[in-house]
Amino acid sequence: MFGFIIWSIVCFILIGIGVSTWRAKEATGFFTGAKPPKVKDVRRYNHMVAILWFVYAILFELLGLPLLFYEQNSAAFVCSIFGVPAITIGLIVDYLIILRKNQ
Repeated sequence: MFGFIIWSIVCFILIGIGVSTWRAKEATGFFTGAKPPKVKDVRRYNHMVAILWFVYAILFELLGLPLLFYEQNSAAFVCSIFGVPAITIGLIVDYLIILRKNQ
């Protein structure tokens, strides 16, 4: 139960990133320490990146459900262990597609 609470806190942080990106007036940077890209339509770009963060947060939370329903050391945790890197790679690929469409 405690692990799921921590997992959910991280999910809410990801949602917070999405909300701040949605409300931003200037183009937001995606990668840590990187300058924001120069895009044609800043509002559209920010909204697409925010939706990307929201979808990632939802998928992240769904991958944490085994922490809530299964006992410790269950085989169901393999889904969480391999799922998080998979959706993270998907997040990066989708961002690069968004970036290519908006430049």
